[in-house]
Order: sequence, then C-alpha cells, then structure tokens
Amino acid sequence: MTAHIALLRAVNLGGHNRVAMAALRACLEAQGYQGVRTLLQSGNVVFGGGRLRGAALERRLEAAARTALDLDTPFIVRTGEEWDALVTANPFPREAEDDPGHLLLFCLKDAPPPDAEARLRAAVKGRERVRVDGRQAYVVYPDGVGNSKLSATVLERWLGGRGTGRNWNTVLKLQALAADQ
Repeated sequence: MTAHIALLRAVNLGGHNRVAMAALRACLEAQGYQGVRTLLQSGNVVFGGGRLRGAALERRLEAAARTALDLDTPFIVRTGEEWDALVTANPFPREAEDDPGHLLLFCLKDAPPPDAEARLRAAVKGRERVRVDGRQAYVVYPDGVGNSKLSATVLERWLGGRGTGRNWNTVLKLQALAADQ
C-alpha cells in the first residue's frame, strides 16, 4: 500500500479555512483511504491506498473537501517515497540538526521555472537562505518566520505556483507517520 502525505494550504489560521481534523480524517476515509492520520491542526494528513497519484489525487481530495467540508483549499500531496527523497535532499543539514524550527520545507504543486531560485534569492531582503529542488524549496529563517518578509505569498509569487510550508520538525514527524503506513 502506498503511503501519501497531504499538506493543506492555509487551514485553521486565524479563523480562516476552519476544519476539524476529525472531520478531515472522516472525509478521506469516506474516499476509501486507509490508516488516515492527522498531525497538528494545520492540515497535515498521512494516509494509505488508492490508485491515483500526483495532480489527479490532489484534485480528488480538493473536490472531496469542497463537498464534504465546505473547504476550498489546495492539497499538495507527496508519496512516502517522495517525502523520504526530499528529506534526504535537504541542502541545509546543519540547520536541520541545530535549529529545525527555523528551517522550512515549502512544497509546491508544480515545479517552478528554472530561473526561480535565482529570482527568489534576488528578492530576499533579510538573512534568509533559499534552495529550490524540483517541486520544493528549502528556506532557512535565521531570525524566525514571523519576523521575515519572505512569506508564503512571496514564495508563491517568485516560485510561480501554489504551495505550503512546514518546519523541519513537522517534516520529520510526517516522515515517521508515513513510514508506519
């Protein structure tokens, strides 16, 4: 059975896109997925099964959430194998070890254009460091995400697509949940 990790963009933030995790789990279970588990209240779901992959799976989950939960937000999905690969590919291993709360993985629906990393680096006004690898970006926020001008909206603008970020602690917790599928 294939393990999947789904990240929902911008849920339960200041009253915006409110969804109970129990309702989200029930929604995916109603779609036939197995072992559905959520992590935190920010829209992190690990589940197994199904034949759909990639964009087709994302569209199915988005449609199910609109219908069952009245929730209209992007789902960004990776398989457990893809998640393992992006953890291994982390270009900031020292930061992951020393300060994982300030290392963010920003997952995108689609790969950005080849020049996206250079354009994004030029747009950085603080001490943040960025690397783009396929459909994800790794961002180090040495002064904290909340103190940065490099928001999710800015990342999306410069990377040319929809995405959502998770700190490295959450990334590793999701990897562990997926390994249990």
